[in-house]
Amino acid sequence: MAGHSQFKNIMHRKGRQDAVRSKIFSKLAREITVAAKSGMPDPAMNPRLRLAVNNAKAQSMPKDNIERAIKKAQGGDGDNYEEVRYEGYGPGGVAVIVEALTDNRNRTASNVRAIFSKAGGAMGETGSVAFMFDRVGEIYYPAKVGDADTVMEAAIEAGAEDVQSDEEGHTIYCAFEDIGDVSTALEAALGEAESVKAVFKPQTNTPVDADKGASLMRMIDNLDDDDDVQNVYANFEMSDEDMAKLSA
Repeated sequence: MAGHSQFKNIMHRKGRQDAVRSKIFSKLAREITVAAKSGMPDPAMNPRLRLAVNNAKAQSMPKDNIERAIKKAQGGDGDNYEEVRYEGYGPGGVAVIVEALTDNRNRTASNVRAIFSKAGGAMGETGSVAFMFDRVGEIYYPAKVGDADTVMEAAIEAGAEDVQSDEEGHTIYCAFEDIGDVSTALEAALGEAESVKAVFKPQTNTPVDADKGASLMRMIDNLDDDDDVQNVYANFEMSDEDMAKLSA
């Protein structure tokens, strides 16, 4: 996830997050609806829904939007979204995993395949790159909650497995099955997290130069812009010099 985090930081500095606020809300609402349909419509009784609602709140999604997304699931008249995962390789041989929620599998597969192809990549079969990633819990806190040592100590106490801190914030990783327990313990120590979710974390990263990195970021950008795509993970890394060139 390190590579994709770098990508998101670059795009954030360019102000892209504000430009796609409505699209973010749409994707968050879709996840809330699917989560509510998968179990009880009460966040207190449905861990997946609780995570979805908390992440929506962290993005300042209006309460009315959240409640509407839950009611859509209760009414049974909403679209039936299917969870689909696509895998493949992007520019520079970087492994990419795409998670989608779709009401039309053929449309989504066609769109994702076209984005891979246009970037010079190739979509593969399910499982073709997933073995290079671990399914883990990711809990993110902004830098203001404390310094690296403070967060590290809290994470160890909570049962987390790894912490990555930088000037913008702290990313804490835990076993997938421990997301609930670890996030609850961290909330008691550090307050409410900015986001809590399950992610695909690369076991190793593939180095790319500025040219390949730029192509890869355009590809991830295009995937993120697709309405059906919820998350994109890539196992790339770039030098600070090349990253600075792209963020200039």
